[in-house]
Amino acid sequence: EMKHVEIGEGSNIQDFCKIHVGYETPAIIGRMCSVTHHATVHGATLGDNVLIGINATIMDGAEIGDNSIVAGNALVREGTKIPPNSIVAGVPARVIATRDNRAANIQNAEFYIQNAIAYAHGIHRMQDWPKDGLNPT
Repeated sequence: EMKHVEIGEGSNIQDFCKIHVGYETPAIIGRMCSVTHHATVHGATLGDNVLIGINATIMDGAEIGDNSIVAGNALVREGTKIPPNSIVAGVPARVIATRDNRAANIQNAEFYIQNAIAYAHGIHRMQDWPKDGLNPT
């Protein structure tokens, strides 16, 4: 392997994901991203606050702009450039809408941060969380 994998602060990589470098491209995941179950990021770059849906595939050299959503089962082909604030779906994937998803995507990532904090404190089920939430400090 000649390239690297980079995962930004606050991002979460969920069950059964594959993160792999391409032959000529690293795998870069920005800050506050969610790469959901069974998704693949292969030698691609995700901007900040991106949500990758279940079983989506992002291929070598593709770039997903900040605040975007890639729908479940989408296939983003090699070298595809997705602008910021896009909603992407299909096989092959294409932009189907434009909307600033920043707040919603950060909220999703923040849930997983809080979940990790809770787990580290021995709280393993949502119903066991304190009603006022957890303080990360």
